[in-house]
Amino acid sequence: MRTVTYGAACSLDLFIARPDGSADWLVWSDDVNQFMAEFWPTIDTIVLGRKTYEVMLKSGGGEGEMPGVRSYVFSRTLKEVKGATLISEDAGEFVRKLKQQPGKGICVMGGGELAKSLFEADVIDEYGLNIHPVLLGSGIPLLPPIGRQINLELISSKSIAGGCVLATYRVKR
Repeated sequence: MRTVTYGAACSLDLFIARPDGSADWLVWSDDVNQFMAEFWPTIDTIVLGRKTYEVMLKSGGGEGEMPGVRSYVFSRTLKEVKGATLISEDAGEFVRKLKQQPGKGICVMGGGELAKSLFEADVIDEYGLNIHPVLLGSGIPLLPPIGRQINLELISSKSIAGGCVLATYRVKR
């Protein structure tokens, strides 16, 4: 069965963006580039919500699929998307079906609302964070309240350039 990983960069107070959606506080480094270069070959599918897709479009991304990677955008309001497949059905059931298909890992990118629905559906297997050394004070939360406890076990943690910490957890079942 394929592994589903929710990956996000967040502030120490667990926000993924400022209230206006900006992420100008993110620290980019060679360490992050190396981590991403090692991660991308392990997946062949990306799932993201409407808001993350729209942020990607504004920043110049999302116009075309990456070679060998299939992208799905979950939305009940969009009528079409570029460079991805639009999905309007239940995200948890859709990802559950994806997990049963042959292939590499599945990456859940961006916002917490989609991740929340996938945690509630119990289809996320790993939780990867790049924690940045900043307290934003307010913004878009890493995850909205989930409504149940999900126990995790630490797989790895690593301090990287800029004072960031990469931490990966596995969902305990």
